[in-house]
Amino acid sequence: MSGGTRLVVGCGYLGLRVAKLWRRAGARVVAVSRSAERANILAAEGLEPLVGDVTSPGGLGGLPAVDTLFWAVGFDRASGTSPRDVHVDGLGRLLDALPGTPRVLLSSSTGVWGADDGGVVNETTPAHPVREAGRVLLESEALLQARTGSRGTALRFAGLYGPGRLPRLDDLAAGRPIAADPDSWLNLVHVDDAARIVVAVAAAPHARRLYVVSDGMPVRRRDWYAHLAARTGSPPPTFDLSAERIRGADKRVDPSLLYRDIPLALTYRDSFQGIDAIVG
Repeated sequence: MSGGTRLVVGCGYLGLRVAKLWRRAGARVVAVSRSAERANILAAEGLEPLVGDVTSPGGLGGLPAVDTLFWAVGFDRASGTSPRDVHVDGLGRLLDALPGTPRVLLSSSTGVWGADDGGVVNETTPAHPVREAGRVLLESEALLQARTGSRGTALRFAGLYGPGRLPRLDDLAAGRPIAADPDSWLNLVHVDDAARIVVAVAAAPHARRLYVVSDGMPVRRRDWYAHLAARTGSPPPTFDLSAERIRGADKRVDPSLLYRDIPLALTYRDSFQGIDAIVG
């Protein structure tokens, strides 16, 4: 997707990588941030920053007409807003304020499935979220489809990992037990591969309205944390089975539809390879 104008709302861990890929391909990339300080950082990356707040009525003035929008807004607990204020009302405000009819990609999560039995889930599996975050994201997906139809695609990402983000590394290094079932499944995708997937889906002429995004290689938590501990020189992992655990955290997500529709060779085919590349 060389040329054209892209809009990224939420230039964080994933959104900034997507914005930079589009910029390198020759696109004009406008990046929305609530912070003027953050806007300066985005400008230094060659992006066009626009200070705006999706949670504030009238806080999104001056949006340009764009070809493609990527919504990757995270939830900031210190903002004084609710997840619904951000992901549903905020998305609605943005779509109201945005001129034209761009292609819209929404960053969602495999957390919308409340599955907790180790089973396989894919795009056809009914979503029954058990936590507020999942319920809100499912509502934002519904809003996307109602407002954009075939121009919108929700991407349900598995856990993102990469440089500076290796789950539970601090706990491992400190020898603290992990509150999880060691035999439950972990689904991941390297953030750099996730960014390339966003760009590829945006460029696909007949992308579907929903894709599951992971590396397609679920791994037992026991094995993943053991590998991470060994590669980082941390003590072997221990697990606290008595602690309250995250509900809906044991499933195997199946991204095969995505890779059938959007041929893309992942740089990190599984998260063991990804860990090895990060820690050297």
